[in-house]
Amino acid sequence: MADFYPSTLVSVRRYLLLLVCLACVATTTELWMMGHHEDPWQWAPLGIMTVCVAGAVWVMTAWSASAVQVFRGLMVLLMLAGALGTVLHYRANMEFQLEMDPSLFGVALMEKILHAKAPPSLAPGNMALVGLIGLVAVWRSEWSSVEP
Repeated sequence: MADFYPSTLVSVRRYLLLLVCLACVATTTELWMMGHHEDPWQWAPLGIMTVCVAGAVWVMTAWSASAVQVFRGLMVLLMLAGALGTVLHYRANMEFQLEMDPSLFGVALMEKILHAKAPPSLAPGNMALVGLIGLVAVWRSEWSSVEP
């Protein structure tokens, strides 16, 4: 029974890392297909997620202390990029809504901003979620004798 738990932990870590890869590839593909590459700010999530996939592959193949540390940094960067993207999307929607109706303010303005379709204000939050999943994948890895 003792051998069951280490193999389960290894499997869970690998599946979470694969999930990070899948989410980054799918999101990058979707952004590219939507034309999310018109200015440098729009290129940032594409580049960050591409590097995060490379980091996840490095962790899965090497499972070294340096790979895990770099991957953790990339996941924090991914979370920060998601937060910044949310702010940028929100501000773009706010400018558009105020241009359409300058009398909007307060809760009414916020509701209009959050319900806007393009750009979706909360969509970049998915990047932060993927970053959290990545951090969970390598959580307490330096104390574990179990390596994938």
